[in-house]
Amino acid sequence: QVQLVESGGGLVQTGGSLSLSCATSGFSFDFDNYATAWFRQAPGQEREAVAYITRRLTIYYAATAEGRFVVSRDNAKSTVNLIMNNLKPEDTAVYYCAADPQLKGTYTWYKSKFYKFWGQGTQVTVSS
Repeated sequence: QVQLVESGGGLVQTGGSLSLSCATSGFSFDFDNYATAWFRQAPGQEREAVAYITRRLTIYYAATAEGRFVVSRDNAKSTVNLIMNNLKPEDTAVYYCAADPQLKGTYTWYKSKFYKFWGQGTQVTVSS
């Protein structure tokens, strides 16, 4: 089965940085043909999209992430990464990696219901 495993979360002070990684595997998972994304969910909040990336490097960022976060993809290692810079307390959340065989567009990439596979999440806590 397809598996997504996030790592790299932790505790960091305001203004600091963290690098997250999503390792993928699975007998039927053709990583190169899947669209991938990062989502996050803060306590008491709805899950929200952070960034999106495909093999051909189509990239979308949420307004709150653009300029601070950088999403990348290593197809040789079947991993998706997210570098988060200048972190704020508002960034505190569980961060999830998601994947789906269908490519997304402007009006669909940020909707969680369109992603078939999800990781278990990694906690990111930013202290003030």
